[in-house]
Amino acid sequence: MSFPLLTATAALPAVGAVATAAVPAAQRTAAKWLALLVSLATLALAIVVLVRFDPDGARYQLTESHAWIKDFGVRYELGVDGIGVALVALTALLIPFIVLAGWHDADPLETGSHRWRPTQGFFALILAVEAMVIISFEATDVFLFYIFFEAMLIPMYFLIGGFGDRAHEHGEEVASTQRSYAAVKFLLYNLVGGLIMLAAVIGLYVVAGNFSLPEIAQARANGSLHMATNTERWLFLGFFFAFAVKAPLWPLHTWLPNAMGEATTPVAVLITAVVDKVGTFAMLRFCLQLFPEASKWATPAILVLSLISIVYGALLAVGQRDIKRLVAYASISHFGFIIMGIFAMTTQGQSGATLYMVNHGISTAALMLVAGFLISRRGSRLIADYGGVQKVAPVLAGTFLIGGLATLSLPGLAPFVSEFLVLVGTFTRYPAIGIIATFGIVLAALYTLVLYQRTMTGPVKPEVSAMPDLRARELVVVAPLVVLLIFLGVYPKPVTDIVNPAVKQTLSDVHKTDPKPEVEAAK
Repeated sequence: MSFPLLTATAALPAVGAVATAAVPAAQRTAAKWLALLVSLATLALAIVVLVRFDPDGARYQLTESHAWIKDFGVRYELGVDGIGVALVALTALLIPFIVLAGWHDADPLETGSHRWRPTQGFFALILAVEAMVIISFEATDVFLFYIFFEAMLIPMYFLIGGFGDRAHEHGEEVASTQRSYAAVKFLLYNLVGGLIMLAAVIGLYVVAGNFSLPEIAQARANGSLHMATNTERWLFLGFFFAFAVKAPLWPLHTWLPNAMGEATTPVAVLITAVVDKVGTFAMLRFCLQLFPEASKWATPAILVLSLISIVYGALLAVGQRDIKRLVAYASISHFGFIIMGIFAMTTQGQSGATLYMVNHGISTAALMLVAGFLISRRGSRLIADYGGVQKVAPVLAGTFLIGGLATLSLPGLAPFVSEFLVLVGTFTRYPAIGIIATFGIVLAALYTLVLYQRTMTGPVKPEVSAMPDLRARELVVVAPLVVLLIFLGVYPKPVTDIVNPAVKQTLSDVHKTDPKPEVEAAK
């Protein structure tokens, strides 16, 4: 029996979470180092998965299948395609940086305070989320996916509500209330989406008789499983609603700014760069494969919602006074691009959307983590409280600028390639949608450059005059992300070579081909 590599990749952070939580209360530093070592070991396993994956091989590779709940046809089935393996690698890559960035976020509060934060619990919860996200990217049994899709809400709820941002201008009591509100809102939105999905999962079992994604997709492809049109559409809507909440897609997005604003910066990165990717990934893996005809039926409405997300998110980002909420609304706009690329139903669009998931994770992590280092120095999230930072902390300002330029998809940085592919893929089939979506790029340049100008340039404000530059630990967090943004901006081929075969198979599932260019016949 071959080594269960996919199980090990998800089980290692799960075991690490238990071990970290069990570290004695006085050994906070030991808990931090244990969490970091576990996250690095998980990254090593993810690299092995990536190396062993053959883009030109079978659709699902490194598969594992074991009976679980026989009476209901539930199996423990894992497998990765090109899209899944890329997102497993992204998750494993970002968690060590998140752990390092949050090194002191759960330390005891200021001297004289009797309130303590459970450091071990903070890092254990991060590892638990990593385990659940990774197995969500690997699961090929619909019921197994659903369990971890929902279970990750529990540690995320405690990370948001129990470990909030200390930089709050209204005091600890108000901050605690707002953290609780943000955590409950996050939980309720995603729980409602999950309950609707559960009804759809049960309906799928009634129709198909099992939960195996490859078996159901194959039966649909060869015609041995037929769904009535209305049944397929209702089931699709049940799945899509849950994924649209997680993504998040307008108008189901309102939990994200609250959650990112009130969470610690590393947890905010965990939300938007890691957890939210499960929603867009699941649209590709489950919605399009299980319900191809319903996916095509819903495409016009989803494209309109995506377009609204792009423009609406960017417009609200322009008007934000809070740095973290600005990044949250920018992410809503970016997720609009990702979903638009998925449902453009073209090779360029879906390749761009998958690449965008990876690039957005890296660019948002870079920008948000540097913003967090900035906020921790000044003790404020308000843009107006900064000015002239580049004169006193040039390295911090420089990395902040690179993260911002990546957010606005500057050519030469990683997000540009993915955003360009999404727009090209959308324009070839829906030119009006593609043209309007380009306004999101203009607005991104506006909110990013205005943010940099107001915080980093101009006269040095007295409150930031003694601000230290990035320290060694912070440089270790940011520098690799900056290198990746530049490398993938110049040479995205390593990622596109992995995801393109999976994208072509997904398009085949929905019986779509790229539209032929309209060329005027030669006279």
